[in-house]
Amino acid sequence: MSPSPTRRTVLTATAAAGAATTLGPATPSGAATTSGAATEPNTATPPEAAAGPASPSGPGGPEGPGGTPPGSSPRPPATAQPPTRELRALLREIDPDRIEATVRKLVSFGTRHTLSAQDDPRRGIGAARDWLLAELRSYAAASGGRMTAELQSYVQEPASRIPTPTRITNVLATLRGSVTPERVYVVSGHYDSRVTDVMDATSDAPGADDDASGVAVVLELARVMAKRRPASTIVFAVVAGEEQGLYGSAYMAQRFKADGTDVQGMFTNDIIGSPTADDGTRDPYRIRLFAEGVPSSETPEQAAIRRSAGGENDSATRQLARFVRDVADNDATGMHVRVIYRRDRYRRGGDHIPFLERGYPAARFTEPAEDFAHQHQDVRVDETGKQYGDLPEFCDYDYIARVARVNAATLWTLAQAPGTPKGAKIVTSTLTNSTQLVWTRGKEPDLTGYEIVWRETTSPEWTHVIDAGDATTHEVDLSKDNVFFGVRAVNRAGLRSPVAFPDPQA
Repeated sequence: MSPSPTRRTVLTATAAAGAATTLGPATPSGAATTSGAATEPNTATPPEAAAGPASPSGPGGPEGPGGTPPGSSPRPPATAQPPTRELRALLREIDPDRIEATVRKLVSFGTRHTLSAQDDPRRGIGAARDWLLAELRSYAAASGGRMTAELQSYVQEPASRIPTPTRITNVLATLRGSVTPERVYVVSGHYDSRVTDVMDATSDAPGADDDASGVAVVLELARVMAKRRPASTIVFAVVAGEEQGLYGSAYMAQRFKADGTDVQGMFTNDIIGSPTADDGTRDPYRIRLFAEGVPSSETPEQAAIRRSAGGENDSATRQLARFVRDVADNDATGMHVRVIYRRDRYRRGGDHIPFLERGYPAARFTEPAEDFAHQHQDVRVDETGKQYGDLPEFCDYDYIARVARVNAATLWTLAQAPGTPKGAKIVTSTLTNSTQLVWTRGKEPDLTGYEIVWRETTSPEWTHVIDAGDATTHEVDLSKDNVFFGVRAVNRAGLRSPVAFPDPQA
């Protein structure tokens, strides 16, 4: 256990840029390395290489087409992982034409309101449910038995926005992992829709952007991945009851919790169909990712530790969001991922929230700037000739395909990489100016070791990486009082897990 680096060389380190000159040459990604660092060259180029040249102030101002997100680094973080050849091949299979066909098929059911008809073969949520199950079963048929598709139903008793007992049905496809099937990742979209009156179950509610677009992403991922062998399990979920109060996702999350399922990441895709804002400006190479800081499930004991040691910006969900940036903000997806440090938008919610409330890391993908004339609206044309309604002609199917690639890059890398380290702790039994970290070794057969990451407490991204070897403890000659530390696992293929933020261990 050789301490590395020494605090004597970095007592005045202020951030990655300042530390780089003190600790040695920068990596190709521009991030500082430390003695024994295991960072690999980052060969990914900015999304502009695939999406077109950046514009510092396009028609959307500083967030114009292809521009760098405000406040983001022009260089990838130290923890960035370049796309593998396998991943690039998978991403090339995502088809915007199939995505468009899915959106238009869902719109063709007239309304998919949760309270609409469940037994009409052509109109209503029941017809949409049956079509979705048939689609997912067709993908499963090509999986060699690895994927199964099923309905997950329950009867919701009268509650908010549910006036009578109502059957809520989720449609799930599960692609079982071949190495660590007990580790699970979930991706979802909701297939119910609404108009201006949330209780109107009969008017046409096309729901193209909200949320046939998210459902189309889930189906396209299931189609492309069904023919492959992920190491860990991926659940492709299409849920109902979102507009009435997140009922379907709450039931799914509760089922996972009751079964003791190790869900290490969940993403919902909700309103990801268009990069065009209400003023007509476009931001076609960016997706927002909402990620909460202080966990919704935090206990009083956990809150006391957080207040003492910090970590408001280091929840498991924030680490998951950083992982998305690491693996999906690159030329292979053609997208920038703009992480938003909050659970969701003002006065809004999504299907990730029931997972957060049950202690699972979860985040929400949403388009860069919503056009509220095309969501939660009756289909109509006003006296000025303006078209209202969530219609398929207002979706951008190439954009949705790029969002699907962001999801695919994230999910596939999560499923192929080691799991997030468990039991990560900082030893605090004695007062020293060095830091000893401990963790529990994972059970993956291809696990080769671990890395320690660290950053200044004021930095949003990890800036330094240290090779800790195939061990369960490592000492760093830096004060735990001055910086934040994390631990991530590495496998034989060079894939890294999300970072685990350590709690203090007395």
